Amino acid sequence: MSALLPILLRRIEQSGPMPLSEYMALCLGHPEHGYYTSRDPLGAAGDFTTAPEISQMFGELLGLWLAQAWMDQGAPRGVYAELGPGRGTLSADALRAASRVPGLAEALGRPQLVDISPVLRARQAEALAGRDPEWRDRVEDLPDGPLFLLANEFFDALPIRQYQKRGGRWRERVVTAKDGKLALALGPLAKADDLPAHAPEGALREHSPACEAVAAQIGARLAAHGGAALIVDYGYPAQPLSGGDTFQAMRGHAYTDPYEAPGEADLTAHVDFAAIAKAAEAAGAKAWPLMTQGALLETLGITARAQALAARGDAEAVAAAHRRLCHPEEMGTLFKALALTGPDAPPPPGFG
Repeated sequence: MSALLPILLRRIEQSGPMPLSEYMALCLGHPEHGYYTSRDPLGAAGDFTTAPEISQMFGELLGLWLAQAWMDQGAPRGVYAELGPGRGTLSADALRAASRVPGLAEALGRPQLVDISPVLRARQAEALAGRDPEWRDRVEDLPDGPLFLLANEFFDALPIRQYQKRGGRWRERVVTAKDGKLALALGPLAKADDLPAHAPEGALREHSPACEAVAAQIGARLAAHGGAALIVDYGYPAQPLSGGDTFQAMRGHAYTDPYEAPGEADLTAHVDFAAIAKAAEAAGAKAWPLMTQGALLETLGITARAQALAARGDAEAVAAAHRRLCHPEEMGTLFKALALTGPDAPPPPGFG
């Protein structure tokens, strides 16, 4: 039995079934037994591997993207930030590449890392030794100024709510208890203001107020102070009318039942990029047309970088990493890239 399970069962017994969003937030962020607060989940010994851990090429190219966006906006004094930095690998690679641009490191100052995990904060401190990073619990805690931000596989871990159409009415899916175990059930009728009335019977829609809130915070910052944000994650350009259940759990690099061992598996859902873009633009930012990860990395020069690295080392490993990051059958198409800027900023690199 996971340490979190009796806590969840007690919560349900006392207060009734909980929305999926509350379940997801507790499983990932519980102060003692949350998945992200209690372990390093990355790498071969963990449960999943992200793009920065596959190859330095990913972080280097995102760093050069950020540097070019910074120069295109007049090289202002501002803030570098990463949301959900994992082990710090992305920021380490990105800042190593970006800092080759004269004046950038001084202008953007101490890296700002938004993360709640004490375990991962320690790994980030190691990866960014010498850069004196600062940690923030929330996006709204970031310092004021032009914001140059990276977020890789951050939004997919933010809590979602699910709604299913039954008998012509929308109901929210909730987590309840049955025979000492967790189970899904349909809860009360849901407010249908943002749910399509013409969706077919059985349709399942997902909504992440948390994703939209973070996107709005980023958008408001960009609108007020300038800068650029690059969001890379897996998901869809816009949620299909009939939706679908994308809530999933990963443990030991394999899919598992998301209700079986709460707090012991990574919980994620596909990102609705249209919803994020809409929230950011409503806050005053500009959202540029969505690209696939593979197309963006190729535009930024990953093939040339791969050739240079292959000439100096393990060409087979470099080729495998290039394929995994860019090929449509790997991460190249499923993963998307969304760029956000202030309303009057020039096109960010690769998006013009």
